[in-house]
Amino acid sequence: MNEPPEIPAWKEELDAIVGARAHGQLAAILPRLQQLDARHPNVAEIAYQLAWTCDVLGRDAEALPWYEKAVALGLPGNELAGALLGLGSTLRQLGQFERSASVLRSAQLQFPDNREFDAFLALTLHAAGQSGEALRVALDALCDTAEDPGIRAYQRAIRHAAAKL
Repeated sequence: MNEPPEIPAWKEELDAIVGARAHGQLAAILPRLQQLDARHPNVAEIAYQLAWTCDVLGRDAEALPWYEKAVALGLPGNELAGALLGLGSTLRQLGQFERSASVLRSAQLQFPDNREFDAFLALTLHAAGQSGEALRVALDALCDTAEDPGIRAYQRAIRHAAAKL
């Protein structure tokens, strides 16, 4: 008979901390996450939650190494997508536009169905002064995802105009 997989020692504590964050206790949980990371320094999920918390608190420079660590250690698919989005967004906020675009383009290839990467790439391109390319990315995403009958009816014209940007 197969036994259920053993839950890692850190998982229950991380879940409790994330639950507290959901109740608006952002600043209070940061030290708890840091203490958990000190006890379990090579857990990608803990690093990701540290990054996310720093990010939400507006501490982009602090979030960056946590995102990098989480991605390097390896995360499950959905969390990896979130970490890459956070990493790309944080890099943009820190003015590292080329690196941000690289992370977001790589994420688009890894997660082609996650169209949020298009929006964040458009923001990065715009911030980098590449407004035409940013608008093209945004318009292509709009045409690919919109269910609006007007957008659908003019999709070909929109794509044609976007290609000329």
